[in-house]
Amino acid sequence: MDLRALAMGLLFALIWSSAFTSARIIVEAAPPLMALSLRFFLSGVLGIGIALAMGQNFRLTRVQWVSVLVFGICQNALYLGLNFIAMQTVEASLAAIIASTMPLLVAAASWLVFRERLPLLGVAGLVVGFGGVALIMAQRFSGGADMFGVALCLVGSVALTAATLVVKGASKDGANLLMIVGLQLMVGSLALAPFAAVFETYQVSWSTSLVVAFLYTTLMPGLFATFIWFRLVGRMGATRAATFHFLNPFFGVAIAAILLGEALTWADALGVTVIAAGILAVQMARQRPRPAP
Repeated sequence: MDLRALAMGLLFALIWSSAFTSARIIVEAAPPLMALSLRFFLSGVLGIGIALAMGQNFRLTRVQWVSVLVFGICQNALYLGLNFIAMQTVEASLAAIIASTMPLLVAAASWLVFRERLPLLGVAGLVVGFGGVALIMAQRFSGGADMFGVALCLVGSVALTAATLVVKGASKDGANLLMIVGLQLMVGSLALAPFAAVFETYQVSWSTSLVVAFLYTTLMPGLFATFIWFRLVGRMGATRAATFHFLNPFFGVAIAAILLGEALTWADALGVTVIAAGILAVQMARQRPRPAP
């Protein structure tokens, strides 16, 4: 893995993990689906506008249009929608930890569906990383974590796995990439809007922290991190790029502890260390040259 890809992955993981904290602030003060739909709309309009200014257009390939629809529904409407609902009762750090199980799901799907080979060291790394996640979650469950909210986060991780695998088709061609990002954000907004209108009531507790959190999550995780993710998957593939999600517990727990005052225990620290070891093993396995046929 080259240094540029490493830097992109670390930056993506940092911004993506911070979204759990900003989301927690938002859902404590505003209806989750309504806020998320508005965030997607604003991010999408901004992304499409910048793309048009850069000379990009709406002439996408069939594969890219499919990617826009699936990514917009699976990642934005399902993964983030379910996480926003869940974080009304689930801590931001726990949501980030659950999201980090996605690389294991991506590797399994790549092997079963796309017949992508994963060296033994890589498999061991994923298992070790998942073990670290399990250690942290076991400690959180003993503390009384909301099971329904956890279930929503788990279903969201499955949806994110599907989005990660599909996005490969949109990332191979660098043309219109920002347009693709903007369009999939609009898909997410349109998919969530009816549910927000039917099931939620407009009731917002306005504050400076809410406004700052909303603007941040609209610009950084909503637009910038998604753009980095498309570039990263196109550069190194879905399975290798997905391993950066194993950093979510480290960044997610740390950011939530600093900004929200959420508890940071010895189990969290040990689990994050184990997860980091899993990432290293996966990346080392991916860098090993394959034997000649």
